[in-house]
Amino acid sequence: LVVGYESQIMMYSLDFEEFLWAYGYDENATDVLRSYYETGETIPEAVHIKYENLFREFMVVGGMPEVVADFSVHKDFNRVDRIQNDILAEYRDDIAKHAKGKEKQLVRMCYDAVPKQLAKELKKFQYSTVEKGQTRRKFGGSIQWLKDSGIVNACYNIREPYLPLMANANEDQFKLYINDTGLLCCMYGKETKLAVLNNTIKGNARGGIYENSIAECLLKRGYTLYYYKPDNEHEVEFLIEEKAEVVPVEVKAGNNASPSLNNFIKEFSPSVAFKLIGGRNGKDGAKETLPHYMVMFL
Repeated sequence: LVVGYESQIMMYSLDFEEFLWAYGYDENATDVLRSYYETGETIPEAVHIKYENLFREFMVVGGMPEVVADFSVHKDFNRVDRIQNDILAEYRDDIAKHAKGKEKQLVRMCYDAVPKQLAKELKKFQYSTVEKGQTRRKFGGSIQWLKDSGIVNACYNIREPYLPLMANANEDQFKLYINDTGLLCCMYGKETKLAVLNNTIKGNARGGIYENSIAECLLKRGYTLYYYKPDNEHEVEFLIEEKAEVVPVEVKAGNNASPSLNNFIKEFSPSVAFKLIGGRNGKDGAKETLPHYMVMFL
Protein backbone atom coordinates (compact mmCIF):
# COMPACT_ATOMS: atom_id res chain seq x y z
CA LEU A 1 0.00 0.00 0.00
CA VAL A 2 1.48 3.32 -1.12
CA VAL A 3 0.23 6.40 0.69
CA GLY A 4 1.20 10.04 0.82
CA TYR A 5 0.93 10.82 -2.90
CA GLU A 6 -1.21 13.64 -4.20
CA SER A 7 -1.72 15.38 -7.52
CA GLN A 8 -2.15 19.13 -7.65
CA ILE A 9 -4.43 20.43 -10.39
CA MET A 10 -4.77 24.12 -11.25
CA MET A 11 -8.46 24.91 -11.62
CA TYR A 12 -9.48 27.80 -13.87
CA SER A 13 -12.81 29.40 -14.65
CA LEU A 14 -14.53 28.33 -17.88
CA ASP A 15 -12.80 29.07 -21.18
CA PHE A 16 -14.70 30.25 -24.26
CA GLU A 17 -15.41 26.75 -25.55
CA GLU A 18 -16.80 25.70 -22.16
CA PHE A 19 -18.80 28.93 -22.09
CA LEU A 20 -20.38 27.90 -25.40
CA TRP A 21 -21.24 24.47 -23.98
CA ALA A 22 -23.02 26.17 -21.09
CA TYR A 23 -24.97 28.14 -23.69
CA GLY A 24 -26.12 24.90 -25.31
CA TYR A 25 -23.66 24.76 -28.19
CA ASP A 26 -22.39 21.20 -28.54
CA GLU A 27 -19.08 19.95 -29.94
CA ASN A 28 -20.56 19.79 -33.44
CA ALA A 29 -20.90 23.58 -33.42
CA THR A 30 -17.29 24.14 -32.38
CA ASP A 31 -16.15 21.46 -34.86
CA VAL A 32 -17.64 23.56 -37.67
CA LEU A 33 -15.62 26.54 -36.47
CA ARG A 34 -12.54 24.36 -36.15
CA SER A 35 -12.90 23.32 -39.77
CA TYR A 36 -12.52 26.98 -40.85
CA TYR A 37 -9.42 27.24 -38.69
CA GLU A 38 -7.87 24.06 -40.12
CA THR A 39 -8.75 24.60 -43.80
CA GLY A 40 -8.33 28.36 -43.93
CA GLU A 41 -11.70 28.71 -45.64
CA THR A 42 -13.21 32.15 -45.01
CA ILE A 43 -15.79 32.17 -42.23
CA PRO A 44 -19.23 33.22 -43.53
CA GLU A 45 -20.16 36.71 -42.35
CA ALA A 46 -23.28 35.56 -40.49
CA VAL A 47 -21.33 32.90 -38.59
CA HIS A 48 -18.60 35.39 -37.75
CA ILE A 49 -21.03 38.00 -36.41
CA LYS A 50 -22.71 35.41 -34.20
CA TYR A 51 -19.48 34.24 -32.59
CA GLU A 52 -18.00 37.72 -32.24
CA ASN A 53 -21.14 38.70 -30.32
CA LEU A 54 -20.83 35.58 -28.18
CA PHE A 55 -17.17 36.34 -27.48
CA ARG A 56 -18.07 39.85 -26.33
CA GLU A 57 -20.66 38.32 -24.01
CA PHE A 58 -17.96 35.97 -22.74
CA MET A 59 -15.72 38.94 -21.96
CA VAL A 60 -18.47 40.61 -19.93
CA VAL A 61 -19.92 37.51 -18.23
CA GLY A 62 -16.56 35.80 -17.77
CA GLY A 63 -16.06 32.15 -16.94
CA MET A 64 -16.79 31.93 -13.22
CA PRO A 65 -19.07 28.85 -12.97
CA GLU A 66 -21.63 30.50 -10.68
CA VAL A 67 -21.92 33.50 -13.01
CA VAL A 68 -22.15 31.44 -16.20
CA ALA A 69 -24.71 29.05 -14.69
CA ASP A 70 -26.94 31.94 -13.65
CA PHE A 71 -26.58 33.80 -16.95
CA SER A 72 -27.31 30.71 -19.04
CA VAL A 73 -30.72 30.54 -17.33
CA HIS A 74 -31.70 34.19 -16.77
CA LYS A 75 -29.73 36.11 -19.44
CA ASP A 76 -29.69 39.03 -17.01
CA PHE A 77 -26.58 41.21 -16.92
CA ASN A 78 -27.70 42.89 -13.69
CA ARG A 79 -27.66 39.49 -11.97
CA VAL A 80 -24.23 38.87 -13.50
CA ASP A 81 -22.97 42.13 -12.03
CA ARG A 82 -24.25 41.30 -8.55
CA ILE A 83 -22.62 37.86 -8.52
CA GLN A 84 -19.34 39.22 -9.88
CA ASN A 85 -19.25 41.92 -7.20
CA ASP A 86 -19.82 39.21 -4.58
CA ILE A 87 -16.84 37.27 -5.97
CA LEU A 88 -14.65 40.39 -5.90
CA ALA A 89 -15.71 41.00 -2.30
CA GLU A 90 -14.71 37.42 -1.47
CA TYR A 91 -11.30 38.00 -3.08
CA ARG A 92 -10.78 41.08 -0.95
CA ASP A 93 -11.89 39.15 2.13
CA ASP A 94 -9.30 36.48 1.28
CA ILE A 95 -6.63 39.17 1.06
CA ALA A 96 -7.70 40.45 4.49
CA LYS A 97 -7.63 36.93 5.95
CA HIS A 98 -4.44 35.54 4.45
CA ALA A 99 -2.09 38.46 3.82
CA LYS A 100 -0.08 39.31 6.91
CA GLY A 101 0.17 42.57 8.81
CA LYS A 102 0.81 45.64 6.70
CA GLU A 103 0.83 43.42 3.61
CA LYS A 104 -2.98 43.37 3.62
CA GLN A 105 -3.31 46.98 2.51
CA LEU A 106 -0.42 46.76 0.04
CA VAL A 107 -1.82 43.64 -1.66
CA ARG A 108 -5.24 45.26 -1.95
CA MET A 109 -3.68 48.39 -3.46
CA CYS A 110 -1.77 46.33 -6.01
CA TYR A 111 -4.85 44.33 -6.98
CA ASP A 112 -6.92 47.47 -7.49
CA ALA A 113 -4.12 48.96 -9.61
CA VAL A 114 -4.21 46.18 -12.24
CA PRO A 115 -7.33 47.48 -14.08
CA LYS A 116 -5.85 50.99 -14.01
CA GLN A 117 -2.64 49.74 -15.63
CA LEU A 118 -4.53 47.80 -18.31
CA ALA A 119 -6.41 50.99 -19.21
CA LYS A 120 -3.12 52.74 -20.06
CA GLU A 121 -1.30 52.71 -23.38
CA LEU A 122 1.68 51.05 -21.70
CA LYS A 123 0.38 47.77 -20.27
CA LYS A 124 3.64 46.81 -18.48
CA PHE A 125 2.98 46.92 -14.76
CA GLN A 126 4.45 49.96 -13.07
CA TYR A 127 4.63 50.27 -9.29
CA SER A 128 3.94 54.00 -9.62
CA THR A 129 0.41 53.05 -10.73
CA VAL A 130 -0.12 51.70 -7.21
CA GLU A 131 1.46 54.68 -5.47
CA LYS A 132 3.32 57.54 -7.10
CA GLY A 133 7.08 57.33 -6.74
CA GLN A 134 7.13 53.79 -5.33
CA THR A 135 9.20 50.84 -6.54
CA ARG A 136 9.54 47.08 -6.28
CA ARG A 137 11.10 47.48 -2.86
CA LYS A 138 7.73 48.43 -1.36
CA PHE A 139 5.32 46.42 -3.50
CA GLY A 140 7.34 43.49 -4.87
CA GLY A 141 6.18 41.11 -2.12
CA SER A 142 2.55 42.13 -2.59
CA ILE A 143 2.72 41.46 -6.34
CA GLN A 144 4.19 38.04 -5.63
CA TRP A 145 1.31 37.35 -3.20
CA LEU A 146 -1.19 38.11 -5.97
CA LYS A 147 0.64 35.88 -8.45
CA ASP A 148 0.78 33.01 -5.97
CA SER A 149 -2.92 33.39 -5.15
CA GLY A 150 -3.94 32.93 -8.79
CA ILE A 151 -6.21 35.97 -8.89
CA VAL A 152 -3.87 37.66 -11.37
CA ASN A 153 -1.94 36.20 -14.30
CA ALA A 154 1.60 37.37 -15.00
CA CYS A 155 3.12 37.77 -18.46
CA TYR A 156 6.91 38.32 -18.67
CA ASN A 157 8.93 40.22 -21.23
CA ILE A 158 11.37 38.14 -23.28
CA ARG A 159 14.88 39.41 -23.95
CA GLU A 160 15.34 37.17 -27.00
CA PRO A 161 12.52 35.09 -28.55
CA TYR A 162 14.27 31.74 -28.45
CA LEU A 163 13.49 28.45 -26.76
CA PRO A 164 13.15 27.93 -23.88
CA LEU A 165 11.28 31.16 -23.28
CA MET A 166 11.53 30.80 -19.50
CA ALA A 167 15.30 31.09 -19.75
CA ASN A 168 15.00 34.41 -21.63
CA ALA A 169 12.32 35.99 -19.44
CA ASN A 170 12.98 39.27 -17.65
CA GLU A 171 11.15 38.87 -14.34
CA ASP A 172 11.47 42.59 -13.61
CA GLN A 173 9.37 43.49 -16.66
CA PHE A 174 5.88 42.02 -16.64
CA LYS A 175 2.22 42.64 -17.31
CA LEU A 176 -0.53 41.57 -14.94
CA TYR A 177 -3.96 40.43 -16.06
CA ILE A 178 -7.06 39.79 -13.95
CA ASN A 179 -7.72 36.03 -13.86
CA ASP A 180 -11.24 36.41 -15.29
CA THR A 181 -12.10 39.08 -17.87
CA GLY A 182 -15.68 39.25 -16.62
CA LEU A 183 -14.33 40.34 -13.25
CA LEU A 184 -12.10 42.91 -14.96
CA CYS A 185 -15.14 44.36 -16.76
CA CYS A 186 -17.01 44.38 -13.46
CA MET A 187 -14.19 46.39 -11.89
CA TYR A 188 -14.55 48.93 -14.71
CA GLY A 189 -18.31 49.24 -14.14
CA LYS A 190 -21.64 48.70 -15.88
CA GLU A 191 -21.21 51.35 -18.55
CA THR A 192 -17.94 49.81 -19.69
CA LYS A 193 -19.67 46.43 -19.85
CA LEU A 194 -22.40 47.90 -22.04
CA ALA A 195 -19.81 49.48 -24.33
CA VAL A 196 -18.03 46.12 -24.69
CA LEU A 197 -21.30 44.35 -25.53
CA ASN A 198 -22.23 47.02 -28.09
CA ASN A 199 -18.68 47.09 -29.49
CA THR A 200 -18.53 50.84 -28.94
CA ILE A 201 -15.76 50.96 -26.34
CA LYS A 202 -12.82 53.18 -27.31
CA GLY A 203 -9.45 54.16 -25.89
CA ASN A 204 -6.68 52.16 -24.24
CA ALA A 205 -9.04 50.21 -21.95
CA ARG A 206 -10.49 48.55 -25.05
CA GLY A 207 -7.13 47.03 -25.91
CA GLY A 208 -6.54 46.05 -22.28
CA ILE A 209 -9.82 44.14 -22.10
CA TYR A 210 -9.12 42.22 -25.30
CA GLU A 211 -5.56 41.48 -24.18
CA ASN A 212 -6.84 40.23 -20.84
CA SER A 213 -9.32 37.89 -22.53
CA ILE A 214 -6.70 36.42 -24.88
CA ALA A 215 -4.21 36.02 -22.00
CA GLU A 216 -6.88 34.19 -20.02
CA CYS A 217 -7.73 31.90 -22.95
CA LEU A 218 -4.08 31.09 -23.73
CA LEU A 219 -3.38 30.27 -20.09
CA LYS A 220 -6.36 27.90 -20.02
CA ARG A 221 -4.99 26.27 -23.17
CA GLY A 222 -1.90 25.38 -21.15
CA TYR A 223 0.49 28.11 -22.33
CA THR A 224 2.76 30.14 -20.07
CA LEU A 225 2.44 33.85 -20.81
CA TYR A 226 5.28 35.87 -22.33
CA TYR A 227 5.45 38.99 -24.49
CA TYR A 228 8.15 40.59 -26.64
CA LYS A 229 8.97 44.28 -26.50
CA PRO A 230 12.40 44.87 -28.06
CA ASP A 231 12.11 48.69 -28.03
CA ASN A 232 9.74 51.54 -27.26
CA GLU A 233 8.05 51.34 -30.66
CA HIS A 234 7.21 47.66 -31.03
CA GLU A 235 5.50 44.97 -28.99
CA VAL A 236 4.10 41.52 -29.72
CA GLU A 237 1.47 40.86 -27.07
CA PHE A 238 2.18 37.14 -26.58
CA LEU A 239 4.76 34.51 -27.42
CA ILE A 240 3.89 30.83 -27.07
CA GLU A 241 5.91 27.66 -27.44
CA GLU A 242 4.36 25.35 -30.01
CA LYS A 243 5.78 22.55 -32.20
CA ALA A 244 9.36 23.17 -31.05
CA GLU A 245 9.41 26.86 -31.94
CA VAL A 246 8.40 30.28 -30.68
CA VAL A 247 5.10 31.47 -32.14
CA PRO A 248 4.08 35.16 -31.90
CA VAL A 249 0.46 36.08 -31.16
CA GLU A 250 -0.59 39.67 -31.80
CA VAL A 251 -3.89 41.01 -30.43
CA LYS A 252 -5.86 43.83 -32.02
CA ALA A 253 -9.20 44.96 -30.65
CA GLY A 254 -10.12 45.99 -34.20
CA ASN A 255 -8.06 45.25 -37.30
CA ASN A 256 -5.23 47.77 -37.27
CA ALA A 257 -1.92 47.42 -39.08
CA SER A 258 0.63 45.13 -37.45
CA PRO A 259 4.16 46.54 -37.86
CA SER A 260 5.42 44.78 -34.72
CA LEU A 261 4.28 41.36 -35.93
CA ASN A 262 5.58 42.05 -39.44
CA ASN A 263 9.01 42.97 -38.02
CA PHE A 264 9.04 39.82 -35.90
CA ILE A 265 8.27 37.65 -38.94
CA LYS A 266 10.96 39.39 -40.98
CA GLU A 267 13.63 39.03 -38.29
CA PHE A 268 12.90 35.58 -36.85
CA SER A 269 11.06 33.74 -39.67
CA PRO A 270 8.54 31.73 -37.63
CA SER A 271 6.65 29.09 -39.62
CA VAL A 272 3.41 30.63 -38.36
CA ALA A 273 2.42 33.90 -36.67
CA PHE A 274 -1.08 34.66 -35.42
CA LYS A 275 -2.91 37.98 -35.55
CA LEU A 276 -6.16 37.98 -33.55
CA ILE A 277 -8.61 40.65 -34.67
CA GLY A 278 -12.23 41.77 -34.66
CA GLY A 279 -12.68 40.52 -38.23
CA ARG A 280 -12.69 37.34 -40.26
CA ASN A 281 -9.86 34.94 -41.01
CA GLY A 282 -7.20 35.15 -43.71
CA LYS A 283 -3.60 34.20 -44.48
CA ASP A 284 -0.60 36.07 -45.86
CA GLY A 285 2.57 34.00 -45.88
CA ALA A 286 3.39 32.96 -42.32
CA LYS A 287 0.83 35.39 -40.89
CA GLU A 288 -2.54 33.86 -40.07
CA THR A 289 -5.26 36.36 -39.23
CA LEU A 290 -8.00 34.94 -37.01
CA PRO A 291 -11.04 36.35 -35.19
CA HIS A 292 -10.61 36.58 -31.41
CA TYR A 293 -12.89 33.63 -30.68
CA MET A 294 -10.58 31.26 -32.58
CA VAL A 295 -8.02 31.58 -29.80
CA MET A 296 -9.67 28.42 -28.45
CA PHE A 297 -7.99 26.44 -31.25
CA LEU A 298 -4.39 27.66 -30.76
